[in-house]
Amino acid sequence: MNNTFSLKVIACDKVFFDGRCTQVVLPLHDGFKAIQAHHENMVFAVEIGEIHIREENGNDICGVTGPGFAQIINNRATVIVDTCESPEEIDMRRAQEAKERAQEQLRQKQSIEEYHRSKASLARAMARLKAGNRPIGY
Repeated sequence: MNNTFSLKVIACDKVFFDGRCTQVVLPLHDGFKAIQAHHENMVFAVEIGEIHIREENGNDICGVTGPGFAQIINNRATVIVDTCESPEEIDMRRAQEAKERAQEQLRQKQSIEEYHRSKASLARAMARLKAGNRPIGY
């Protein structure tokens, strides 16, 4: 039995990955979900965080994803998110500045909408900083 499946990761500005893999790990609101070949059909929400893809040749690809959703049907997974960046694409200085800005905004009185926007900005910045500080390859 073949242990690979088709995966396509689409962001607003590019296709991050399109090929066969043995596993993809996606961030969810309550942790991570690993998808492997012949996974049951389903749709679920993807949150801000790290995505890990193991290609069929064993190579690992990691990135930072924004919110979106994933669909698994007939051994094909499609992930559609607003952003997806590899660690090499992350500007660490900008991510640090965004983190500090979001933390300052969270300290100030805000409407509920502004609070959730600031929280999302902080989550994006933290995920970028975490992935950007990791050695390339994982």
